[in-house]
This record gives sequence, structure tokens and C-alpha cells, in this order.
Amino acid sequence: MIRGLFLILSFLALTAQRDPILVPEVSQHEVRVRQGFTGTELLLFGAVLDPRGVRAERPYDVVVVLKGPTAPIRLREKSKVGGLWINAASTDFRSAPSFFAVAASRPIAEIVDEKTAAIYEFGTDFIQLSPTGEIDPAEQQRFREGLVDLKRRQGLYAEDMRGVTISEDVLYQARINLPSRVQTGTYTAETFAVDRGRVVASAVAEVEVRKVGFERFVEVFAQEQAFFYGILAVALSIGMGWMAGRLFALV
Repeated sequence: MIRGLFLILSFLALTAQRDPILVPEVSQHEVRVRQGFTGTELLLFGAVLDPRGVRAERPYDVVVVLKGPTAPIRLREKSKVGGLWINAASTDFRSAPSFFAVAASRPIAEIVDEKTAAIYEFGTDFIQLSPTGEIDPAEQQRFREGLVDLKRRQGLYAEDMRGVTISEDVLYQARINLPSRVQTGTYTAETFAVDRGRVVASAVAEVEVRKVGFERFVEVFAQEQAFFYGILAVALSIGMGWMAGRLFALV
């Protein structure tokens, strides 16, 4: 009897110490890009399940980070010389996300400290970029800010620090827009549950963005037959130029 009571108490103690469980979902796991695609809105939703039952205190904070495929990128800085804008300094980053969006239930500064935000990339200020070669820290920061600003103006980097709504202390949802110029590939949607400044649970869902129809044919042809694609592109340009010249001559 004593042994059975000990086992019950041990089970209850372990249960009370368990972290919450995240159950994420995405409104669409596949985004099809075809002619006339103007962008789409992703709904990221789910639940934060607490093994201890209904929380008597405030609900968990929730942060959602949606990232697109990463790729090397070269960033050039333009300088005005003699009245002309020319390329001056440049730097390379080994991996920069093609798309990056963050939504949170509250401003990040109210949820976690800067160190935690940097570890989990809770914001465009904390994107983990890897510059190549030796570069001055101040210059690196300038290029970094330039890259983020450029992507923001293109609609590819975004933040919404009150973009996550929580209902009944359990259910959450966030809406993130994908613009028409998004890159194809696999996108990862990471959801984090935060309690008193500590990430206590995380989960990942994936979204596949791919071209279909004629756009898909062109993409595959350009990748697999790059030489012939180049010849065709040049021939098409020459043909269009010749046709335009003939039309203007008739006028």
C-alpha cells in the first residue's frame, strides 16, 4: 500500500512538472503560385495544452516565426561620385532568409530579454545572418540594417507584435501575409510558448510554396536546361525587338 501511494505521488509530481504542449496548424500547407498570383494570407493557429489542466494564472505568451528558404546574398552599397551613383562597398552573407515574419501576443521586449530573443530570432533585429570574410562590426551592422530595410520595403520582412490573439487562455491564431514576390520552396512556421520570460514549448509546421502550370514549366526548364533557356531568351528578345521595329516602320 505504501509503495502504491509512493508511485501515485511520484506520478503526480512528474505530471505537475511537465511543460505545456503546443499543437500548431496552418490554414494551407501548400501555396500554389500561378499566373496572376497576387499573394495570399496564411492563418497559423493551434492550442497550448497544459498537462496540469486549466491555468489559473495569465495565459502563455505565444510567438510565431515564419521563415522562407535561405540563400547566400551579396549586398552592395551605392555611392555618389561625380554626380553618378556607382557601386561602392559590398558584403556577402552566407545565409539570409528570403522571407521572415514574426507575430507575437505582446511586444517582444515585454515577453523575453534580448538574449532569448536573439537565440530564437524573435524579430527582424535578431535575424541570424552569417557574413563572409573579415568585416568591421560597425560596417557589418550597417549592411545588416540595409538588408532588413530593403526586405521590409519589398514586403518580405515583417513584424506584428500584437498579431497573435489568444482566446480562452488556450487557443491562439495569427495571420501573416505572403506577397506575390515570395520565393518558392519550403517555409517553416515555428510557434513558441513563453512563460515568465522562458520558452517552455515549441513546435514546427511547414508550408510548401511552389509554382504550377506554365510558370512551373519555365522554372524547371531554366534550372535543368540553363544553356538552351539562355539561347531561347536571347532569341525571343531579338524577335520581339525586330517585330517592334517592323510595326514602327509601318506606322
